[in-house]
Amino acid sequence: MGTVIVLIALGVIVALIIRSMIKDKKSGKSSCGGDCSRCRGCH
Repeated sequence: MGTVIVLIALGVIVALIIRSMIKDKKSGKSSCGGDCSRCRGCH
């Protein structure tokens, strides 16, 4: 029973994180700072 509760709680947390990311993307927010010269992902 405890495992089921933990799994449900984790599922809710993940769903909230994904919802927040989608909401941020739709509103134009991004994790990118816009400064490509400082971006570690590009080099």
